[in-house]
Amino acid sequence: MNQTEGSPEPAEDTTVLVVDDAPASRYAIGAVLRRAGHQVVPAASAGEALIELDTRQRAGALPDVALVDIGLPDMSGYDLCRRIKEVPLTAGIPVVHFSAKPVGPGDRTRGLDAGADAYFTVPAEPEEIQAVVRAAVRGARFRTTAEAKAGRLSLLAEAVLAVQAARCPQELATAAAAGAARISGGPAVAFVSGPDGELMVGTSRRRASTALPDTSAAEEVVRLSERLMAGRSGVQSTVVPSPMWPPGYFRAGQSESARLMVACGSDTRPPVCVAVPTYAVGAGGAGDESGRLLGRLVHAAALAAEPLLMYEVERNIALTLQHSFLPKRLPEMPGTDVMVRYVPASRHTEIGGDFYAAIATPDGVLVGVGDVVGHSLDAATVMVEIRHALRAYCVDESDPRVLVERLDRMLQRYHPQATATVCLALIEPATGRTRIANAGHIPPLIIGDGDARYCGASGPLLGVGLDHPEPTELKITKDERLLMVTDGLIETRGIDLGVSMEHLRQVTAEASADLGALCDTLLSCFGHERADDIALLALRLTEEPGSPA
Repeated sequence: MNQTEGSPEPAEDTTVLVVDDAPASRYAIGAVLRRAGHQVVPAASAGEALIELDTRQRAGALPDVALVDIGLPDMSGYDLCRRIKEVPLTAGIPVVHFSAKPVGPGDRTRGLDAGADAYFTVPAEPEEIQAVVRAAVRGARFRTTAEAKAGRLSLLAEAVLAVQAARCPQELATAAAAGAARISGGPAVAFVSGPDGELMVGTSRRRASTALPDTSAAEEVVRLSERLMAGRSGVQSTVVPSPMWPPGYFRAGQSESARLMVACGSDTRPPVCVAVPTYAVGAGGAGDESGRLLGRLVHAAALAAEPLLMYEVERNIALTLQHSFLPKRLPEMPGTDVMVRYVPASRHTEIGGDFYAAIATPDGVLVGVGDVVGHSLDAATVMVEIRHALRAYCVDESDPRVLVERLDRMLQRYHPQATATVCLALIEPATGRTRIANAGHIPPLIIGDGDARYCGASGPLLGVGLDHPEPTELKITKDERLLMVTDGLIETRGIDLGVSMEHLRQVTAEASADLGALCDTLLSCFGHERADDIALLALRLTEEPGSPA
């Protein structure tokens, strides 16, 4: 069809459903639309139109617009419009009502209220019919585009929240890969370097984590990312042809070209890299919509990596500090056998202030465990000070109550914002006499042959300045074991501590008499992926105690 100057551009190839029970009218409207380049699907009734829509819905080829006569034989055009709009998959089809009979404003209002987009009266000029169809299709496509863009922005927002919620570099890599996969609609992989140079690789669910390329391939990707960022800032993007991209990152055993998005949180940090196959974003990369959204995601991931990497450095310092002051092997304690264990919290949680101590004094063996309230490098530092202060006080004092009171005053003076729990026990190996002072801590367990009981010692925690009661006295035998733990071993969010303590008592009652086996059993039973540090100390007498003097 020739176009005259000033006429509208030819309509894009669209499909129009024409629903009219009058054959002549249906033919005339169809002819006008076909001349304008549209494909026409005729229907003589509402029922026939609904069957046609259902068939095309299953085939994924719904019409772009529906022209519906108001006066259909089986139901009104208004009701047909409502039926179309009630189904989610067809609700986006614009509906244009028409009628050969004169109608008033009320009839037009009924059509709009039913969900229709426009109305015209037949006979109508071909230009009017074509213009109405173009406008309806243009509006529907605009809405579809806007909805799709809003959906992609929603996916980006969810992905950014996920990377910001990551608790460690590995979680960050996994979250970045999962977000990139949702945005691009294909597989994705992300690379994040840890503070010690360890490389974290995250893959999306669209790509199984098994049979990934080896470490050297990942290191090559990082080197490529570093070269891409050299002397640059912001988000950098490039296409890596399949011969240069390690096969297997997107689909097992297959070599594919990759779109690489790279960003750095600062000049001193390694880059964060996200890669997707080029078919998922197109060759335009950052120039297309998906590429721009992926760029924003990788930038957010790079910013999120900054505090995570700083925290990992702090955590490693705190762990080094704790391990240096909590030796795995203790000095020989006359008349006793002492076994200790220390397990830091799960990698994605903060470092705590748990500690243990075993000190030989003129009055016997002093053992204890404690926990500084809080999770940070500060908590670990206060833990070290408490442990040093305890050793210093034991030079001329071994009474557990006196030691607890001195530690209390030390905290109030030098760390007024800090609090801690501690349990100390002074054991006379020759007699088995045991004196226990407990400052807000889980009381020790006395474990016998097939039985275990808490000693019942209690008192206020350190740092609050309250009076501490006299030590609890008891006597242990060679067949019994003294167990002291920090709450990190058993405390679980949502479970009453009393329930967890009873579970611990039952497990220890049935555990091996060997101290090492006892500690290993407890860690095996309770110590997986804990949110807090764990300190254990187990003691038994090596000689049968005699009668008190």
